Amino acid sequence: MEEINRFFNDKNNVRNDAEIDRSQIGEYLEAVKAFSRLTYQSLYVIDYQTRGFDYVSENPLFLCGKSSEEVKEMGYAFYFQNVKPEDVELLIKINEAGFNFYDKIPVDERKLYSISYDFNLINGKKNMVLVNHKLTPMFLTEDGKIWKALCIVSLSSNTSAGNIVISREGSENLWKYNPETDLWLKNEKVKLSQRESEILSLYASGLTINEIAEKIFISADTVKFHRKKLFEKIGVNNITEALAYAKANKLL
Repeated sequence: MEEINRFFNDKNNVRNDAEIDRSQIGEYLEAVKAFSRLTYQSLYVIDYQTRGFDYVSENPLFLCGKSSEEVKEMGYAFYFQNVKPEDVELLIKINEAGFNFYDKIPVDERKLYSISYDFNLINGKKNMVLVNHKLTPMFLTEDGKIWKALCIVSLSSNTSAGNIVISREGSENLWKYNPETDLWLKNEKVKLSQRESEILSLYASGLTINEIAEKIFISADTVKFHRKKLFEKIGVNNITEALAYAKANKLL
């Protein structure tokens, strides 16, 4: 239990007697379950008061060979069994840095923020898979602490753990965390040109280079030119990575 408590921060300590408007949750789990049926990503819900999971979806990516109920019952013990030890330490550091950042946000804006980072999961065959983990608040206590949070897990487009970013809905800014210096650095989101966005969207719909060229009345070579400039702008090597980046950074 002491190890598990390392994942939690005093700045977001939701006591049993915390003031919570419980009418806000309604039948929220039914909405989460419906969402899980429509996405390829894994979903789970954290309850910071019980320090456990309210829900874990059936998607096998996050389960590491276990059932969703088994992972739900394990709660944070799941991480100590299925995450590389050095990545467990990274996750604990991210939690601390994230809550320190969150504590400085005005209470009425806190639901607008989300955090994204990558870490290695160990599946049932002891193989490593790098996943991207996103977390955003769902319900807050009366004093602005996170009561419940929605988490989404998908395959990462990166090659190593870390890549820690906080973003705010409706803002062009994002904040990148450096674990070495323990600092958040403010950056602007990448801005795509209208043509880059158009081509990326058409790729996402499954069109080939020639089909894209025909649809938007340009040559295939011009499509390739814009694609190359896009890759350079966001720092990827192929269209699969570009699409993953665009989804992760809400460019599509």
